[in-house]
Amino acid sequence: MAKPRVFTHPDTQAGVYHLVSRVVDRQFIFGEAEKEAFVRMMRAFAGFHQVEILTFCLMSNHFHLLVRVPPRPEGFDLSFETVMERWQAAVGEAWNKGLTRQFEIFRDNGSEAAIEDWRQRMLGRMFSLTEFMKALKQRFTQWYNRRSGRTGTLWEGRYKSVIVQDENAALRTMSTYIDLNPVRAGIVSDPGEYRWCGYAEAMAGKPEAVEGLVAITGATAERVYGQALNAPAPEETPAQRRRRHLRAVVMYRQLLGIAGKTRTTEDGRVVRKGLSEKTQERLAGEQGIRREQLLRRVRHLTDGVILGSKEFINGWFRQHRSWFGGASAERRETGARRIGKDWRKLYNLRQLRQGDSEVTQGHPEGAEL
Repeated sequence: MAKPRVFTHPDTQAGVYHLVSRVVDRQFIFGEAEKEAFVRMMRAFAGFHQVEILTFCLMSNHFHLLVRVPPRPEGFDLSFETVMERWQAAVGEAWNKGLTRQFEIFRDNGSEAAIEDWRQRMLGRMFSLTEFMKALKQRFTQWYNRRSGRTGTLWEGRYKSVIVQDENAALRTMSTYIDLNPVRAGIVSDPGEYRWCGYAEAMAGKPEAVEGLVAITGATAERVYGQALNAPAPEETPAQRRRRHLRAVVMYRQLLGIAGKTRTTEDGRVVRKGLSEKTQERLAGEQGIRREQLLRRVRHLTDGVILGSKEFINGWFRQHRSWFGGASAERRETGARRIGKDWRKLYNLRQLRQGDSEVTQGHPEGAEL
């Protein structure tokens, strides 16, 4: 029997998670139409379940998501009309017709309690990683099976999840690893050229994708001169928002290792002079993880259970000793395990062999995880 899924905290599913799911038998089912449909559903269900998509990458036979699940606010509540509107946006008008008709029958029979019961159940699904992934995968399966005339499961087992410490090193490393998927697979040299990832959506100007990069990079709103440090931030102007978004994109390009590169035309003419190699090496050094490390398949980022600092993982370990079985339950004294000498500040919960990280650049699209 599979181990229970782990979450950042013992009493809530709030936290940041890297999620990976593969198509059954690793079939390459995701064409352009399927990718567009999946991304549309992903955004809609994230909105309904109150889950933040920080970045993502959809390949031909699997997907990666980096999500943040906020804590459920105390006293959180939404009207029936609001819940219905958001659910309709997630499942689509056609799928929602049966439910709308059922509500009409309830009202005709005076069964307001049944409508309230549905509202409460929907509210209970919000701020839940489990419910978000269940709804997204089920809905896409239904859409795909109906469109392609197939039946049965579409996904290979349950999805993988890795807790990601919500701080700079772990968050930025995981996000850039995800957005570099199409580069590792040899599809593009710049992930901005691959439409189905968070970075490319941000470069296309999609606000929700840019805000994801803002959350990853920590590009905060500008402070007004003379404003007290503990004073509430004033309302952001459109110009300030554009500058904040630009800071996030520029910083993220540095994290991806593609900032400041020389741009040339097809005939070799330089149209923008890039940064010197020395400057680019300095930028990479400041981020801690070099791009070359992320252009390899790193199992620690998909199978390591937790990614974060030694202190973060050891703290989780002390709270969740009951999760471990066998000899580990009695003998294991600490949670953090080293990833490798080049990873310095980042650790995993699982001990994986160094040889488990292999170069996969040049593999067919979708083969990279």
